Amino acid sequence: MGIKVSKFGGSSLADATQFAKVRDILLSDADRRIAVPSAPGKRSSVDIKVTDLFYSCNRLACEGKGIDEVFSKIADRYHGIEQELGLTVDLDAHLEEIRKNIQLGAGADYAASRGEYLNGILLADYLGWDFVDAAKGIFFDEEGKLDSEKTQQVLSALLKEHRYAVVPGFYGCDSHGNVKTFSRGGSDITGAIVARAVGADLYENWTDVSGCLMADPRIVRNPETIRYVTYRELRELSYMGASVLHEDAIFPVRIAGIPTNIRNTNAPEEPGTIIGYEAEDYESKYAITGIAGHKDFAIVTVEKAMMNAELGFGRRVLQVLEEEGVSFEHMPSGIDTMCVVVSEDAIEGKKDRIVHRIHELCAPDAVEIHSGLALIATVGRGMVRSKGISAKLFDALMRAGINVRLIDQGSSELNIIVGVDNLDFENAVRAIYRAFVVKENRW
Repeated sequence: MGIKVSKFGGSSLADATQFAKVRDILLSDADRRIAVPSAPGKRSSVDIKVTDLFYSCNRLACEGKGIDEVFSKIADRYHGIEQELGLTVDLDAHLEEIRKNIQLGAGADYAASRGEYLNGILLADYLGWDFVDAAKGIFFDEEGKLDSEKTQQVLSALLKEHRYAVVPGFYGCDSHGNVKTFSRGGSDITGAIVARAVGADLYENWTDVSGCLMADPRIVRNPETIRYVTYRELRELSYMGASVLHEDAIFPVRIAGIPTNIRNTNAPEEPGTIIGYEAEDYESKYAITGIAGHKDFAIVTVEKAMMNAELGFGRRVLQVLEEEGVSFEHMPSGIDTMCVVVSEDAIEGKKDRIVHRIHELCAPDAVEIHSGLALIATVGRGMVRSKGISAKLFDALMRAGINVRLIDQGSSELNIIVGVDNLDFENAVRAIYRAFVVKENRW
């Protein structure tokens, strides 16, 4: 028997109906032995997340005000799930302890973590599995950072004692024994940490979408789902703005060599997206894996004759950006031209100083800053093995009447990045998608 760790997002556990779906998923595969739940999410667009209600309770407590009115809304959510599912857990005792602790000043992290804590208790009771408090196995150091070594050692030993277990997401324990949370969305991180601790064969991340999409559905109508993506490709897509798992939520399983499967709780028959290291067994029918990008970049262009022969020129240009606290995104350059792509927000109010300082340090022939640039990355492990990728991409943009202002391709040949005007961004993404993916009858 293998081990699968299954993390479920807030939408997957928003009410009793969703709990029933989760139970069916978990019990349908004996290898699914550990569940990591989030707090209940929104049941409708006008609903309030339980975690936000807990934050409100903490704020009121800090102001010396009563929390009973807001806390009653929290209790009603959990009682509704408890009663509909016919659970036997003593929920009132847990709720009363939490209410008292918040009122006594337990803190924001404690309050925020109780959504996952209570959902974990309910899910464990519903499944008949063991409940394992994350605070007993996930640890943060003095600086508030995850203590990976201690967590791996303690959590691994702890979970060996349980054949089937529920471990609530989002929180752990700090160096003083207090509850400490990850950033919002931290249940994804917990799931990956647990998967690594037990040496899982697969980490499943269950949400309300059927995997990663090849393009932004707000731009491309009904984009294809990515069946398989490597961790390297995922990092490229995520960096360029694709809505995928955060790097912190991937790192524990990536270093452990554990594949991740993004699945849809509401459509469990869909295979979703597999994220892994190698791609030999998952050949895509497309040359590319996905398209991602975003707007509002600027190009700092520095020109100087014989720049390539001047030792330290590039370092001095980057020194100016460092002095202004500006990091760069890309740096496509020529023999006598150096271009540095930066975020427009990062240089707001600093443009004149940057130009002046570059003149001081580098004595260039010209320095210009052009704004209104959008970057689009076309990513794919198959690109290196496919002929004519660049030709097809630029032909698609040409046919769409889009001017390319920047081209940047890394040495890994995993992606091609083009820069276009902000106003051309959406049309450019659609043009690239049509060229590599779409059948005529889809448009």
